[in-house]
Amino acid sequence: MINRLLRASAIALSLVVAAPLAASAQQRPLVWGDTLPATLDPHAIFDVPSQFILLNVYDGLYRYQSNPPQLEPWLATSHTVSADGLTWDFTLRSGARFHDGSEITAEDVAYSFRRLLTLRRAPAAAFTPVLTAENVTAPAAHTVRFVLSTPYAPFLSAMPLVAIVNPRVLSQHVENDDWGNAWLAAHDAGSGAYRLNPETYQARVAMDLERFPEHFMGWAGNAHPIASVRSRPVMETSTRVLALLRGDIDATDSYLPPDQVERVERNPRTRVARDESMRVFVIRMNNSRAPFDNKDARLCLAHAFNYEGFNNVILRGFVLRNAGPNPNNLWGNPPDLAPYSFDLAKAKEHCDLARAAGVDLSRPLEIHVQNELEQTVQAAQMYQADLRRVGITLRIVPNTWPGITGATGSAATTPDMWIHWVSTYFVDPENWIGQMYDSQFQGTWKASSWYTNPEVDRLLRAARTSLDQAERARLYSEATRIVVADSPDIWVYNTVNLRGLSRRVQGYSFSPVGSGGEMRLMSLEN
Repeated sequence: MINRLLRASAIALSLVVAAPLAASAQQRPLVWGDTLPATLDPHAIFDVPSQFILLNVYDGLYRYQSNPPQLEPWLATSHTVSADGLTWDFTLRSGARFHDGSEITAEDVAYSFRRLLTLRRAPAAAFTPVLTAENVTAPAAHTVRFVLSTPYAPFLSAMPLVAIVNPRVLSQHVENDDWGNAWLAAHDAGSGAYRLNPETYQARVAMDLERFPEHFMGWAGNAHPIASVRSRPVMETSTRVLALLRGDIDATDSYLPPDQVERVERNPRTRVARDESMRVFVIRMNNSRAPFDNKDARLCLAHAFNYEGFNNVILRGFVLRNAGPNPNNLWGNPPDLAPYSFDLAKAKEHCDLARAAGVDLSRPLEIHVQNELEQTVQAAQMYQADLRRVGITLRIVPNTWPGITGATGSAATTPDMWIHWVSTYFVDPENWIGQMYDSQFQGTWKASSWYTNPEVDRLLRAARTSLDQAERARLYSEATRIVVADSPDIWVYNTVNLRGLSRRVQGYSFSPVGSGGEMRLMSLEN
């Protein structure tokens, strides 16, 4: 499967590079080398690649901009909330239109939320505990009303997760009550600054976007907007970097290996954008399965990872040590939280305690890595060598993001261990600790450690319903201390975002939400 994707990526990329310009005055398209999502339906998936679709093909009521990310009105101009925190009214701007030219109404927004809540796919997780489809209404042409079952403090923060889709387009493509899901996986029903060319789309291989001149935000702030974007993922890291250096692509993904930074910056045609992010690198452990259902076994594994060696040697100090599940630059963290240390003697002590309690540590443990992201492989290889020193065998299993996340729907199919990042989908502790360690989210990739602690559940649920910011910070801090003491996972670092860019790309603006992939802001020098 991976080889097929590599070959297909190479073919698609060669077609873009080899295509002659129709005229000398025509702008050469921007070629974006980042990963594409498994589906284009913005209500069906919840990961970093899907944010590229959300930011460019669709719009939401609010959107995060800049770094640190600021929440700004988007399709909405304002909102009000009742004193009890249950009723939220959003006022829509006039004149915003979908790609088919029809105006966006409050009923379209209500439809989009009802669709999300009915499909109950990944983006819905932020809303399903407090909102039902029938409680989203359009009392006026430009007013959308949400009535929550209980106060939910992160509600506004999570609002940018939801793309507004065009029901008039989707209604023509519904099959077996799927809300148009099968069709939307490879088509566009949005209003964003760019629209999809469905004729050239190949899932996870090639996507072409064309500028939508009538986008409601207008283009006055960008005198030379990019007319065409060719998204061409290059699955293998060295090939991706070489393609950038040769000018075949204009941007790598946002996981540029630190050992490639100097190489990219030495090239007169390329540069590296470095930005403080809010992306946590985590090694997940399936707590529902032996030996990970034993706390001492988990602590053994936590103390056997060489944090300093990985962060400062392999990653050359481009990252910041992270003590827990939340990024360092987010409120709600205990200020004195101590990270796990790399201590093989302590690891062995915990392993011995686990064995004394009857835990079998003799079977090989499997760790799944993302083949297209070299850091996950490097981390697993280093970890494998150190675990041998405490008598644990680690088997590295190559996989892909869709392959791994597709397996996390049940405890039985979730890997023993896997490596990934938890990125900024919305800026609230709910995005990290809230959805990673509240047991009600089990069955999503975010909660794939299958960790259950009733006290943590209580604290997290109280934090998301409290309307007192200071109280929320205290509750998240207390929950974080318990989670770190229980060691359900291994948290390694908070990311400094590294993206290789062609110097012809101007106006690149990084936000932790979307990792700098908003095309509307960019222009090109040919």
